[in-house]
Amino acid sequence: MADIDWEAPLCGEGSSCFRLGTDADGNGYIAVAGQEDHYLIDSLEALRTLITDIKAGKADHLL
Repeated sequence: MADIDWEAPLCGEGSSCFRLGTDADGNGYIAVAGQEDHYLIDSLEALRTLITDIKAGKADHLL
């Protein structure tokens, strides 16, 4: 398992909590809090783009 520096969980009311993390190799990680050994990994740029797109409303149709 990579040496991941996990941020504090991000939680919505009544829903699962997610954690974002990074490693020394420039990778970004997303996992459900408490299940950090089952993560999604991509580049920091891909994680940055995902967050930017979500903030811009591009995933609002999923709500």
